Amino acid sequence: VQLQASGGGSVQAGGSLVLSCAVVGRTLDTLAVAWFRQAAGKERLLLTTMPYYGQVTYTTYAVKDRFTLSRDIAKNTVSLQMNSLKPEDTAVYYCAVRDGLKYYSDTYDYDYWGQGTQVTVSS
Repeated sequence: VQLQASGGGSVQAGGSLVLSCAVVGRTLDTLAVAWFRQAAGKERLLLTTMPYYGQVTYTTYAVKDRFTLSRDIAKNTVSLQMNSLKPEDTAVYYCAVRDGLKYYSDTYDYDYWGQGTQVTVSS
């Protein structure tokens, strides 16, 4: 399984960006997906998750009501719509997937990761 992330960039506070992650090698309806981010000097943060059946089951409070995870089964792609961006959203963003039917005890335990895409929000 390979993940190819795209869509990062620089934006002013209040702006929007869409991150995309193309998944190759397995169909999304068999995978759980997630987006993470890691700001400089900070630990990786789980942002939002979607199990294999396609409903968002978790969004961290810091981005709730601003970021939306979605997927396109036909394109085998997941996206993260980011609105009302803030300078504190500046980070490297990662998409990740894992087996949708397997039990994982660790919410951060994902099998495959995208290469990371930089998002920079200026004030």
